[in-house]
Amino acid sequence: MSATHIKLSELIAMQHQAASWAVRRKYIRAAMSGAHVSRLRGRGMEFDEVRVYQPGDDVGSIDWKVTARKGVTHVKLYREERERPVLVCLDYRNSMFFATQGALKSVVATQAAALLAWHGIGHGDRLGGMIFSGESHAEIKPMRGKRGVLALLHQCSQHPAWQHRTQTAIQAALDALTRKLRYTSKHGSLIYILSDFRGLNKQAIADLVQLARHNDVVLISVVDPLEQSFPKSGTYPVFDGKQYFQIQATPQLRQQWQASFEAHQAKLDELQTQYGITHITLHTDDAIADTLAQRLRLR
Repeated sequence: MSATHIKLSELIAMQHQAASWAVRRKYIRAAMSGAHVSRLRGRGMEFDEVRVYQPGDDVGSIDWKVTARKGVTHVKLYREERERPVLVCLDYRNSMFFATQGALKSVVATQAAALLAWHGIGHGDRLGGMIFSGESHAEIKPMRGKRGVLALLHQCSQHPAWQHRTQTAIQAALDALTRKLRYTSKHGSLIYILSDFRGLNKQAIADLVQLARHNDVVLISVVDPLEQSFPKSGTYPVFDGKQYFQIQATPQLRQQWQASFEAHQAKLDELQTQYGITHITLHTDDAIADTLAQRLRLR
């Protein structure tokens, strides 16, 4: 696979890699009613039907509007949700089109998203997602079967961010995503967000905390090794897409660089320890399928 671009055919072919995870899922379903591993919460409840009240029904389930309209007491029934909504959200902002080792962060995130999407429908879930960039948000409503996965992967491969970059503030774009997820996600959803989480501020954190109250939220940080540790002393050429310049690596710069990265990761780790939001890290030179399976315990 290319380190700088994605192909729809290659993303579709990744269903075979995710299939090995689905084998494990079938075994789990045979013994339990839920399909997800224990670190994630169970499914939500969805509306089933309204019927005439019967002795033994919970009074609290009476549907007063239908009762008043028909003149006979009716109750509203719910059942365990069989097809859990799974949302795979991808970051295509400018900072994701970067790497010094392995593949671009955007390529790693897209391949991980494809694996998670195929894994989702292997569970019989409805698959949807969002792609957010500096200019726009593309939303795919959860759908059954392969339609949802193919719609998401098609949007990924055709997204204009692969052709040109935007100048939108990176912080504002992340805020917009978390706010939209907070107000539009159906309770009981499993939500993956694949990003470098640049611009993670108080508003975005507050949105994620609210979102996690009713959903399983998994944050997957995509990190280049250079972001984690700056090179030893020396002069390094850098190209920002428009022009070349040089950076002088000094001990002071290395220390500031390291401290900034650790502070950013600490924010994400704190969301896991305090609010139960799962956080894992993918590096641009990782074996994506193996790393995902190991850190999310998918097999």
